[in-house]
Amino acid sequence: MSGSSSFYAQDTSARTSWRLAVLMGANSRTYKFALGTALLDAAGRGQSEIPLAELAAPYALELARHLGDAPQAPEGVALRDSDFLTIAKEERAETLNAGQPTERLLEAAARSMPAMVMQKFHNLRGGTQVPHRFFELAGNPRQRVVRLTPDALRVARSEQAAGLRTELDARWSIVESSFAAGVGRILIEDGVAVDWDSLKLTDKKRRRSVAKVADALIGFQHGRCLICDEVVSPGQAVAVDHVFPFALMQRLHSVRAWAGPDLDALWNLAPAHATCNGGKSDRLPFTVEVHRLALRNEAIMDSPHPLKKTLQLSLQQALGGRRSTSWPEFLQAVWDLTV
Repeated sequence: MSGSSSFYAQDTSARTSWRLAVLMGANSRTYKFALGTALLDAAGRGQSEIPLAELAAPYALELARHLGDAPQAPEGVALRDSDFLTIAKEERAETLNAGQPTERLLEAAARSMPAMVMQKFHNLRGGTQVPHRFFELAGNPRQRVVRLTPDALRVARSEQAAGLRTELDARWSIVESSFAAGVGRILIEDGVAVDWDSLKLTDKKRRRSVAKVADALIGFQHGRCLICDEVVSPGQAVAVDHVFPFALMQRLHSVRAWAGPDLDALWNLAPAHATCNGGKSDRLPFTVEVHRLALRNEAIMDSPHPLKKTLQLSLQQALGGRRSTSWPEFLQAVWDLTV
């Protein structure tokens, strides 16, 4: 079973399909995230049918805003004069000053959206698609209409809606950082590190902020606390738990040198309710928590760089003179070092 299939099997809901599209789909540009933002907003207002030209407005505005922070396509991609990103760069200042897309940018967005992003939104790598669909494009080329499905409306109005938006924003930030000149190569080759002062992911060399740790990871846990397995609801305090407590390295160092991997690394960090994290304290994880961590890490491994690369590097570390081939094997080896 592939990582995406296993991830979906844990929760066969439309929310999981949405997370598959946003977190695990391939990203040649960031159009998917702008479309996802516009869809969530429209569905959250209860709109089941919306003219493409109307949906194009928030789509174009979000991309114009992000263009000022980082590239929205990989370094080295050649853009033609008629390319949407070329037009967005040229129209960005006027768009942001007005708080809405210029007529030229809006027309370019509506013209390019069907082929550039809408036909690909539901696609996963390997030629598969997510199990649920969130919209259909209807009408003739001059009067396109986007029809949102009941699944889209349910997702946008679910108790996890705010979290889904936060996950999308975090993923967008990670992807556009990987596109940035220079930084992109570092992220793809070396993965990300954790800045514990800010609880953010950064690239390892420049310490450039990428995204908040919890926001970047919790979607791969289906929006749930790794400790109690309950949904992390809006407004609840969230902590980043060391599943294998960091204190192990200090505790065992007094007896023998710690022979295990870095416990401050991404593979061992999991968003959790602050109350659950406080109650867990420095105890070793229960078997079910280790199992959840393995599933979470396998899901991340099915996502594009740089989170995938970060975990690949951890998985390749020698444990007892050998390399692990899977997360259950890796985590069992870590467990064996604690007893």
